[in-house]
Amino acid sequence: MTLLESRIAPLGTPTVPGPPPAGGPIDPAIRADVDKYRQQYARFLAGELSDEVFRVYRLTNGIYGQRQGGTNQMVRVKVPYGSIQPEQLEMIGWLVDTYSRGWGHITTRQNIQFHFVQLDQIPEVLEHLAAVGLTTREACGDTVRNVQGCHLAGACPHEELDVTPWAEATYRHFVRNPISQRLPRKFKINFSGCETDCGQAMFNDVGVIGVTRPADDGTVERGFRVFIAGGLGTTPHPALALEDFTPREELLPTIEACLRVFDQAGNRDNKLRARMKWLVDTLGFEEVQRRVLTQRKFLVASTSWPGGIPAEVQIDGDDPAGAGDPATVTAVGHGTPVTIGTGSAYERWERINVVRGVRDGTVSVYAQAHLGDITGDQFRALAALQRELDADVRLTNRQNVVFRGLHPDDLATVYDRLDAIGMARPGAELARDVVACPGSDTCNLAVTQSRGLGGAIGERLEEEGLAEVGGIRINISGCPNSCGQHHASDIGFFGAERRAHGRSAPGYQMLLGGYIGQQQMHFGDKALRLPARNAPEATARVIRRFVDERQASEGFRDWMERAGGARAVAEGLKDLDEFPAYEDDPSFYVDFDETGPYTVETGASECAT
Repeated sequence: MTLLESRIAPLGTPTVPGPPPAGGPIDPAIRADVDKYRQQYARFLAGELSDEVFRVYRLTNGIYGQRQGGTNQMVRVKVPYGSIQPEQLEMIGWLVDTYSRGWGHITTRQNIQFHFVQLDQIPEVLEHLAAVGLTTREACGDTVRNVQGCHLAGACPHEELDVTPWAEATYRHFVRNPISQRLPRKFKINFSGCETDCGQAMFNDVGVIGVTRPADDGTVERGFRVFIAGGLGTTPHPALALEDFTPREELLPTIEACLRVFDQAGNRDNKLRARMKWLVDTLGFEEVQRRVLTQRKFLVASTSWPGGIPAEVQIDGDDPAGAGDPATVTAVGHGTPVTIGTGSAYERWERINVVRGVRDGTVSVYAQAHLGDITGDQFRALAALQRELDADVRLTNRQNVVFRGLHPDDLATVYDRLDAIGMARPGAELARDVVACPGSDTCNLAVTQSRGLGGAIGERLEEEGLAEVGGIRINISGCPNSCGQHHASDIGFFGAERRAHGRSAPGYQMLLGGYIGQQQMHFGDKALRLPARNAPEATARVIRRFVDERQASEGFRDWMERAGGARAVAEGLKDLDEFPAYEDDPSFYVDFDETGPYTVETGASECAT
């Protein structure tokens, strides 16, 4: 068994489930959602709701159809800013064993989703999720999607303020809010506590970054810088600063004003040009800015005015975690140079997967989920560890799990527990920590098996001794739509059909030099197209060259520009853009994780409806 196979072997072999974990009293709002879903589903079965109307309703409640068709559904569970409790981890573990295929998937937006749930089982699944305070409400559809936040918020030595209660307040303000139910298109909000931007605020409809400014009385005022109209997809746009500084009491009105402008002016005739980013192209940034600030000014007259400091912030506070001993502060963020070095497996893990330096002396630990996949048994083990340590746990936008607020004396225990379930590899933010969307495994738009390529790249880097190169991010999407965020990574790939020797074959476009941080967004530049089978070799060559040529503390994008740019780096890869004849090597005409010849089978994607 290969190293890769040993890591993913548990997938597809679910534990035989027993009774569901015990739940608690159900939130009345979630109860109402579940009851209404049952009613609407009954109406659909009775022919009282058309397929089109029920599809829109189903999507608003986080239920997607899959490429397999029929009654196969994906369930996307909303996890605001990635914060999750042990009983919720346990329940998801039971659900993936009972209704899915034995594993769930962390998304790049800090949701958890699982597949192959049958349509008639959805009401039961929603009921079980509700028992532990989880909802799928507005996880999909033309709504305000899951509100994201930096996974280290409240536990990061670099933050200007703790964005956790602000993300919670924003989630609570917009979920089920009438103004966010039938938008022109989906609307995404993200929070980061400092300009390192681990939350990735710079490519969202609204991105919020914690900042400070000198006050008139000589003190320092904490607040925000709000960026708007960012997005990825086939045409990426960097977010633009709305104003230099937004006071804390003005934050929620500012976000609502952005949403109202989008609702009023967004393109309802063409969903391909309906996102907030297209308003800037059609109206111009100055006009969008003027409308948002005007809306905010008069929003005080609205019954929904959310001005002032939200109750969540007043109760929990938003003071930054603060830095302790400067000598122990762990550097974080995209492009951070990382050196694992030698030593025992535990020493190497502690060196890279532990974040230190918080004022109260606690530490945070990354548990790596290979390609974002977690089995039912792993969910339960994570829940048990969270309870044992009374830890705060967050899901990350790079598809991992972070345990926060740990005492340094607990690290050996944490390592042993994670190692026992295959989640203690020193991987967070290293080359081996590949991010991938579900790809053509389940998505109607995907043309390639992005998860299969992710596994193959990881295995190749292990073989070449390059898996522990630090400061490099690799992201893969199965189509140009960037659900795998390929534009925002050092090495990105998106799937594309290729034609060679009269046959269809799986291929990828390679991008180089994507970067996010310091209130900047650089999208990856196109390098070259490749057969899917050669993408792992191309990745290894680029990383090997980076390792050999980089200067001290030099980041990937700086090295790439010094080397002449993406096209110049691609010159050393041109021999890889060749397909052998089918008779000479048929593997080039079969996608990763597939057994038969490659074919393109796309359909109308429900994420575009």
